[in-house]
Amino acid sequence: MRTAEIKRRFLAHFEANGHTVVPSAPLPAIEDPNLLFINAGMVQFVPYFTGQQTPPWTRATSVQKCIRTPDIEEVGITTRHGTFFQMNGNFSFGDYFKEKAIELAWDLMTRPQSQGGLGFDESKLYPSVYVDDDEAIGLWKRIAGLPDERIPRLGKSENFWSMGIPGPCGPCSEILLDLGPEFGEEGDFLNGDRYMELWNLVFMQNLRGEGTNKEDFEILGDLPAKNIDTGMGLERVAYMLQGVNNMFEIDEVRPLIDRASELTGKRYGASRPDDVRFRVIADHVRTGLMLIGDGVTPSNEGRGYVLRRILRRAIRAIRLLGFEDKALPELLPVARDCMSPSYPELSEDFERISSYAYGEEEAFRSTLRQGTTILDTAVKDTKASGGTLLPGAKAFELHDTYGFPIDLTLEMAAEQGLKVDEEGFRQLMAEQRRRAKADAQSRKTAHADMSAYRELLTAGGPTDWKAYETLNTESTVLGMLAEGSPIQVAKEGQLVEVVLDKTPFYAESGGQHADAGTITGASVSAEVVDVQRPIKGLVVHQVRVLKGELAVGTAVKADVDPEWRLGARQAHSGTHVVHAALREVLGPAALQSGSFNRPGYLRLDFSWRSKLSDESRSEVEEAANRAVRKDLPVAVKYMTLPEAREFGALALFGETYDETVRVVEIGGEWSRELCGGTHVQHAAQIGPVVITSEASVGSGQRRVEAVTGLEAFHYLARERDLVSQIADELGAPRAELPERISALMQRAKDAEKELANLRAKELRDSAATFAAQAKKIGDVAVAAVQAPDGTGGGDARKLATEIRGHLDPNKPGIAAVAATAGGKASLVVIVNKTGTAQGLSAQALVKGALSGRGGGNDEVAQGGGVPADQASALLQAVSAQVAGE
Repeated sequence: MRTAEIKRRFLAHFEANGHTVVPSAPLPAIEDPNLLFINAGMVQFVPYFTGQQTPPWTRATSVQKCIRTPDIEEVGITTRHGTFFQMNGNFSFGDYFKEKAIELAWDLMTRPQSQGGLGFDESKLYPSVYVDDDEAIGLWKRIAGLPDERIPRLGKSENFWSMGIPGPCGPCSEILLDLGPEFGEEGDFLNGDRYMELWNLVFMQNLRGEGTNKEDFEILGDLPAKNIDTGMGLERVAYMLQGVNNMFEIDEVRPLIDRASELTGKRYGASRPDDVRFRVIADHVRTGLMLIGDGVTPSNEGRGYVLRRILRRAIRAIRLLGFEDKALPELLPVARDCMSPSYPELSEDFERISSYAYGEEEAFRSTLRQGTTILDTAVKDTKASGGTLLPGAKAFELHDTYGFPIDLTLEMAAEQGLKVDEEGFRQLMAEQRRRAKADAQSRKTAHADMSAYRELLTAGGPTDWKAYETLNTESTVLGMLAEGSPIQVAKEGQLVEVVLDKTPFYAESGGQHADAGTITGASVSAEVVDVQRPIKGLVVHQVRVLKGELAVGTAVKADVDPEWRLGARQAHSGTHVVHAALREVLGPAALQSGSFNRPGYLRLDFSWRSKLSDESRSEVEEAANRAVRKDLPVAVKYMTLPEAREFGALALFGETYDETVRVVEIGGEWSRELCGGTHVQHAAQIGPVVITSEASVGSGQRRVEAVTGLEAFHYLARERDLVSQIADELGAPRAELPERISALMQRAKDAEKELANLRAKELRDSAATFAAQAKKIGDVAVAAVQAPDGTGGGDARKLATEIRGHLDPNKPGIAAVAATAGGKASLVVIVNKTGTAQGLSAQALVKGALSGRGGGNDEVAQGGGVPADQASALLQAVSAQVAGE
């Protein structure tokens, strides 16, 4: 029974019994700060179990996509660890409880397949229960007719369920399948592999507290209602019903192994190390597909880092099997075809998904080329000195300079029999973070010591800040700093920090850039280039003296550039408008996570799992401009933080606020945010809002950039001029430009394809000539060929195959092709069957030429990664080995 059919039957069974079919939640656990990914079927229903929200239904069923990564190193080593899996579940929210849950589960498990059930043999099923759950024991005996010896009582670690963190929990009953005596002793439910869990029925009735393991946690009390939460591992049931040995061999996964086997020439099942790599490839490519499909993109932190690590482990696994060309374009479409029967959106969105995956492989291939050489040298040096520990400094260099992840360094070093000085690596990483933090602070404070600021604050008191009230003030210079030290006089051309008794300048904060303007006196003029608040209560102006001398005690006039401030107000109010428009179009989940604005420009980061469609982007832009056209009123209110929350004002996640806060409204409840920035008085003053880009900036995070006011007019004018220029160049009306450009691009692609075909044909046609020129070394015909520059590994392999086809099959023959591309040389060796029968090995020849590197088998092998100028030397090394030199 195919996996998609098991899923269909499960949902149909519960829908027929009054359950609402609920779609799977996206894999990123955006709503739960305790989780990176959804790791159980019930996660999206937690608010209903805890009583925080009222469920829209009393019964639900779902097949939830899940990710678990704590055991990522175990993937492939065991046949039960996978990163992506699907959890069938049925849920009751205060409706039915133990009796109905057991009835529904037993019916589906044991009903014949011909009648829509799963058809498991009743005699092989054992429902375990929590040790003191007599009620469940009685129900199993009555409903399933099972004797006591078929219902094992197990302890808290086996039959009391929770997510591993504080939250809903309860005793459970697991339906176990007896796999037979070859897997362990009869009745031994705690050890061995004989009894496999297929379905866990959780009687969700308690709330747990903190704990360190499955048994060490406190029960805080009862949930508002007794609920049911069940979980049936779809992959586990699939491999039982499909008659295969493990989850890697079911219909949704095995085709990936088969394709990897075709690419590498290795056979699954032939050796344990290779089998582990095949399973890593299959699991990780499928997981990568599902993660990117749900909006996660590769990055260096959080969910994006998990995705990056998973994809890179898959890529490296297939390289270790001997395939060094781009692997994901060969494997990802296979994963798509396996999963799209259950998730058709994967096919619809495959262009986006594949672009992220293929881009990550390209980046990793570059990283490997550089980092592997450095690592190999470091390993060689460590071994030569008799050491067993790779220095932390070398691991840090690989990470910092070449982007080599530390986990990859650990794996590759372990394969060479070395450990890594992880403590030294972590110390260097910590030092780097401290330096980066100090550098960022120094750029904001001109390297001033904080004590100097505190002395200025103590001497002059808090700055009288007038940015909300006026654009100019009559002020006095209270103090100045140059390179961290107090000074009395700043001369022409000098860059210094100035503290005034009062100021109209807005200090950078809340995502708004600092004001620009001037500070002038009777005989001095200075330009304000930055304004910061290095410590609370003190506003510091970074100024460049343009004329005269600026001295402490001087009476000056502080003037904000009115055009600058107007642009800043437009951009900051525009940020609020775009945020409200995003939430209007996409829903409340599109919550701002960061922003930056300067005159005429804004960018806004927000939580969202996937790229905005062109339609959604246009709707957001229209909603923002509709608010501008309506000239929505802008109001500022002060209130306590609890009052603001009750008022419905949005706060930026991660920010800290005083007890009294400033709330900025645009159009009343349409936009209410806690904000300390400067704003327009009416929305129409923002001017047009034009979204210029939308892109991913990390796991579950998107970024929109936009321009406002005059910058928006300028942007549209440039776009108009560009379109006019293209139309003139093509001699076509503007309305026809998309079709004309598309046609030109297609012609270019066709030409590139034709060139590629001609090149491939040229290589094929040359194969006979190369074979005829083969040199005899003893009784072996060796065709050693250096391919034209730019020949990829795939073309080199095809050429070698063609050459072998022209060699006399009745005599031992070798086709060796060296190719150069991207500054590196690669080697492909193919031995005909007569040659392998006489003991020749393509793999041995490649490894001999490449000092142990490369992979393949006796017939076909390849390797590379050495400098391009060594191509001819690789061919000479092959010939020398054949000659026995």
